[in-house]
Amino acid sequence: MTGDELIQQFEDGAIPAATFHHADHVRLAFEYLCRYAALEALQRFSAALQRFAAAQRKAQLYHETITWAYLLLIRERIARTGSAQTWQEFAERNADLLVWKGGVLSTLYHQETLDSDLARRTFVLPDRGTAA
Repeated sequence: MTGDELIQQFEDGAIPAATFHHADHVRLAFEYLCRYAALEALQRFSAALQRFAAAQRKAQLYHETITWAYLLLIRERIARTGSAQTWQEFAERNADLLVWKGGVLSTLYHQETLDSDLARRTFVLPDRGTAA
């Protein structure tokens, strides 16, 4: 599936939640960032995720800190390459972003922070050391 098709299907609610996992979220964020300026990608991606969660009757699962942190990490990694890349190339170079449990956010945030209502509602800056 192309990036445009993925975005369209996601925004149309045509992707089943049971088949949409962490790596799919990362790819979706990558595709938004390839098409839109960072702030617009952040707004569109966040809004689409909120709609997706609400459509699944799981609006409480949307987590702003996790969403924004991953999008910003992906944006930084794209910028560091200095050249256009495909999703496959990006995924191969940034496999750490595809790990969910115990992944890159555990190097940036204390678990108590991510578990907080504040972090769920609004973006919270990292409270641990920096990722490599």
